[in-house]
Amino acid sequence: MFQGSMVALVTPFTGGRIDEPALRELVEFHIKNGTDAVVPCGTTGESPTLSHDEHRRVIRLVVEVTNGRIAVVAGTGSNSTAEAIDLTRYAKQAGADGALLVLPYYNKPTQAGLIAHCRAVADAAELPLILYNIPGRTGVNMLPETLAALADHPYIVGMKEATGNLEQMTRDIVLCGDKLSFLSGDDTLTLPLLAVGGRGVISVVANIVPRDVADLTHAFLGGDWKRAKEIHLKLFPLCQAMFYETNPIPVKTAMALLGMIGGELRLPLSSMSESNLNRLKAAMRAYGLIS
Repeated sequence: MFQGSMVALVTPFTGGRIDEPALRELVEFHIKNGTDAVVPCGTTGESPTLSHDEHRRVIRLVVEVTNGRIAVVAGTGSNSTAEAIDLTRYAKQAGADGALLVLPYYNKPTQAGLIAHCRAVADAAELPLILYNIPGRTGVNMLPETLAALADHPYIVGMKEATGNLEQMTRDIVLCGDKLSFLSGDDTLTLPLLAVGGRGVISVVANIVPRDVADLTHAFLGGDWKRAKEIHLKLFPLCQAMFYETNPIPVKTAMALLGMIGGELRLPLSSMSESNLNRLKAAMRAYGLIS
């Protein structure tokens, strides 16, 4: 079962190309700092702007670098079911441990369409899938009853919840029980979701403070709820800072300030405004990341 701290890995670019040495270093950084799984080619990895060849290359490179030391859950979702099947089959062939399947965006399928899409990918790829519900990006919300209809599928093993609605997340868990691993898609809601039965997070802020996110989830899952709360409250303002502008603009900017990557983004994403950059720097200073 996927649980703990799973990082929504950024894709570093240089000169318009994937910065492969930097990507290798990022994976090693997470292995050294207690991250339980890396999730390349998700929204934070700017997957909508990756070509299919680039998408496949990032998955294969991350699998090669991890070399079985931690899990790899590759982003393989698409609004085309056939494309999602193709990418998920590739992830399995490359050696990924699972796939993150964002729900179809733009098409706005019905709940019946969501069920058919997820089943089709799971049936065809035969790789453990974590579904990803983020209505703010996709324009469609998978209802708890819909998720419950998928929970018995042997290859549907988890749900990344980014609705921001703790009531819906709780309803998911009430209906699905222990059949699925529920993972927060919002860093600010990791602890609340853990408190109602979640198992971890697919984290943006873990790109810069992986040890702290790992410590939070491990403390809670290990029964040290007081420690988990302390870390959550410390992390909270930094988590908020990661969304001053559209993800992954702030986190890549923060990583550039820390010298981890160059910070290059692909259009249509653009550099942070000066006012938000100053706010980000203030949050990082308050956390002790920069002087």
